[in-house]
Amino acid sequence: MKFLIDECLSPKLTELAQQHGFGESSHIVWLGRAGAKDWDLLPLIIEGDWTFVTRNSIDFRGESSRPGQKGQYVRADLHAGLICLNGPDGMLRDLQIELFEQALRELDADPDLVNQVLEISLEPDGQLRVTRYALPAD
Repeated sequence: MKFLIDECLSPKLTELAQQHGFGESSHIVWLGRAGAKDWDLLPLIIEGDWTFVTRNSIDFRGESSRPGQKGQYVRADLHAGLICLNGPDGMLRDLQIELFEQALRELDADPDLVNQVLEISLEPDGQLRVTRYALPAD
């Protein structure tokens, strides 16, 4: 597995992934794709067999109440996985790292993320909620 970290997230997440043994992981900015539109990123993600990590969940999986109805991944029949880190607007780097570390723990327990979404969400009470589901739906 190799992670591609969205430009809306800190490059420190890429370094964290590499430290956890995912040495091929990269960041959108490092690939020279800063400012690329979401629809232009999807072919790069799919063809590169990247597991994409973003905080722009709605753009890639659609509305949380109906994931897969819209969003970029609705066009992907086969993908290496999508990780959505959901927190407040302007989520600071420390929180991004906390959410991504939880995602890495989840993947330690069950590493198969093919055609799945792993969402790590900060709830209003400060608890982390982990949600995992198929996309496209079975």
